[in-house]
Amino acid sequence: MCVDTQSQQSPPFSRRMTLAGAFKSSSLISWKSTGKLQQTLANCIERTGKALHSGTTSTVKISPESARVGRYFVCRSQLIPASIDFAKESPLCTTLHKDGHSVRTVEHVLSALEATGVDNCRIEVTSSDSEDPSVEVPILDGSAREWVEAIEQVGLKVATDQGGNNCEKMAPFLNETLHVRKNDSFVAAIPSSEVHITCGIDFSQVPVIGCQWFSSFSVGGSFYAKQIAPSRTFCIYEEVERMRDAGLIKGGSEENAIVCSTSRGWLNPPLRFQDEPCRHKVLDLIGDFSLFARCGSQGLPVAHLVAYKARIPFVPSLLVALILLIKSGL
Repeated sequence: MCVDTQSQQSPPFSRRMTLAGAFKSSSLISWKSTGKLQQTLANCIERTGKALHSGTTSTVKISPESARVGRYFVCRSQLIPASIDFAKESPLCTTLHKDGHSVRTVEHVLSALEATGVDNCRIEVTSSDSEDPSVEVPILDGSAREWVEAIEQVGLKVATDQGGNNCEKMAPFLNETLHVRKNDSFVAAIPSSEVHITCGIDFSQVPVIGCQWFSSFSVGGSFYAKQIAPSRTFCIYEEVERMRDAGLIKGGSEENAIVCSTSRGWLNPPLRFQDEPCRHKVLDLIGDFSLFARCGSQGLPVAHLVAYKARIPFVPSLLVALILLIKSGL
């Protein structure tokens, strides 16, 4: 099944069936047990840092939560579920929005939580700007490494529901190949017995990056911690002024991103991986696909996910189109 988003209007988020609900109940998806129990953090973790786009200082406190609750953000006392139903298109980051409140740049922390198996948690974000109804997760070093290290420090425990019961962790298994594209960018999902991710990027205007591909045949455990989480966000030096004029990357620096010039190459080497930009796109994809999670389930579909030139904010809009495609098969 395929959908071309060029012919689709951006859909509203108010529907009889939510996007996550469509994903949950579609005949194209089979929800099966992972053989694991739902988990949460064994203790709270907290990190403070500069926000990439607003430039303000923000603090994130992640606390344990009961089974079946899932992951959710708290912004100015407003609860915002980490769900595709609340995804809002925004430049250069993934944003969740509800009732006038927003949380920006959620993809890195959600990627780490999904990959390490933190199925249920409360993520409270506070900002140094107390009047702004939106908050932003700090960029830290531009990767998910600090989140993974923080999770590993406190460890995980089996989550129980309000009645003290353990709950099995479910995952969405794909029954049919799905393909969503816009221009020459696409995301495809192919049935598989395990989660695989293949990602391609093309920055032909920047020779030192060029066209890269990276395949991950494991998205959890030590592979994620060592091979994906450390990859940092990157930017093109010649585009920095334009982005700042647009009110973006006010908190960006060589301390939280790798910067590349079209003519001079990498300005703050060394890279952590030769293909670090492509690996970082895999990190972002895991964070975005985590928005399919519901009630403590796994968000990542058990499938071979293939993405090419799927840049933020294109990815969340593609996921919405993918959900609508799934919904049409109900």
